[in-house]
Amino acid sequence: MRGKFITFEGIEGSGKSSQIRLLAEALKARGIKYILTREPGGPPISERIRALLLDPQNKEMSSETELLLYCASRAQHTSEVILPALASGVHVICDRYYDSSYAYQGAARSLDKEIIRILTAFSTYSTDPDRTFLLDLPVEQSLSRIQDRELDRLEQESLSFHVKVREQYLSIAKDNASRYLVLNGLEDINILHRQILAAVFKLIGAAQ
Repeated sequence: MRGKFITFEGIEGSGKSSQIRLLAEALKARGIKYILTREPGGPPISERIRALLLDPQNKEMSSETELLLYCASRAQHTSEVILPALASGVHVICDRYYDSSYAYQGAARSLDKEIIRILTAFSTYSTDPDRTFLLDLPVEQSLSRIQDRELDRLEQESLSFHVKVREQYLSIAKDNASRYLVLNGLEDINILHRQILAAVFKLIGAAQ
């Protein structure tokens, strides 16, 4: 039986990492096979590309280069990690996937969405997540959560940049309502965890 592909999306500081960790702990406690991975990143080649993409010193990187690097990282990630795991019956939990390109490079960088669509189909081998969780919250609150850490290149972008990202995520979720579950990122962490866990167990056919 093919594994399920579960992705988490959201603006910076939305709480994705905490919810992914809690979900992984719950699956492990029940003996359910899964892997955790992230974008950009995953396998070694993709992690090297991640370092280029997020390095604050690379301020001269063009929007086009940024998109192509994300897609290159995604192609390696999908072929080396995601597809083999799913084929072997292991569930994949991924921190971001191709929806982030439509939000960051499409909406915030104003790149052509048709080009992103073509590159996405190519770099993902036409692989879609089975369920996507969007942790949504106002941009001001999200940025206040990350102000005390060293910010990467994208986190250092302007408020208006992150507003565009959030608005695009909500638009994507609306257009893909059967795949997306939008959650209030300001909600109590344990309440969010229970909501996510219920949706995941329903997806994979496991009892809570």
